[in-house]
Amino acid sequence: MKIGELATRTGLAASRIRFYEASGLINAQRQANGYRHYPEQAVQILGIISCAQQAGFSLDEIRRLLPQADSQGLAHDELVISLRRKIGEIELMQQRLAQNKAQLLTIIATIESKPEGMACAKHAERVLANMLDAQPQQ
Repeated sequence: MKIGELATRTGLAASRIRFYEASGLINAQRQANGYRHYPEQAVQILGIISCAQQAGFSLDEIRRLLPQADSQGLAHDELVISLRRKIGEIELMQQRLAQNKAQLLTIIATIESKPEGMACAKHAERVLANMLDAQPQQ
């Protein structure tokens, strides 16, 4: 299939497909007229790439997980290990995000609790002092 049909079937821009090809993630045969011809399997591979990127996998990680042309499919054990590792990374990221959210909510509460009549500069010092006190000791 030509790149336009592949783009339509996958919902990806032709430029994105060419990028994946240049990155070695998918293969195309060049026809005599210079047009690229993609195999049917390219639809599935591009779907895998899109899902993996949404899950946070880098292109290098994806490259290691995609079926190679000379193999029968994905390496099951390696795939499961990589997916479990990615879940662990996501869980750590969720913890950091929850901590960041809590810190920001604390800062907002401190800013909003400006005592009546306190000058803005003095209040800014107070907010900064609270932020510094709240930082974990290293």
